[in-house]
Amino acid sequence: QLHLVESGGGLVQPGGSLTLSCAASGLTSDYYVIGWFRQAPGQEREGVSLIASKYGHTYYVDSVRGRFIISGDKSKKMAVLQMNSLKPEDAGVYYCAIDTRWASAWDTPSNLPEDYNYWGQGTQVTVSS
Repeated sequence: QLHLVESGGGLVQPGGSLTLSCAASGLTSDYYVIGWFRQAPGQEREGVSLIASKYGHTYYVDSVRGRFIISGDKSKKMAVLQMNSLKPEDAGVYYCAIDTRWASAWDTPSNLPEDYNYWGQGTQVTVSS
């Protein structure tokens, strides 16, 4: 049984940094896409940053490009999201998600929630002074 183990998140002042980690326990395949979506109150869930395992193709939503960095470790079946220069609009619940379909691992990651078949429990990120 696959499940996602998340860590990180919390409260940070504007301009600060946080690191999120997500490990896919029980994952046996080397072909997957893993990353984070976020959801703010009253808003739809949006893809923030994702990484594909085969060639390391990445996706970043425009609002975080240049501030967030995603990295993957295939041996540990995990991903890390380094979030820098955080803004109040980055706040929300961040969900780790994984797409375990073989074909997805070869291309630029999808940012559609419906393409991801396992989800973590979510972690709160608050950006406030």
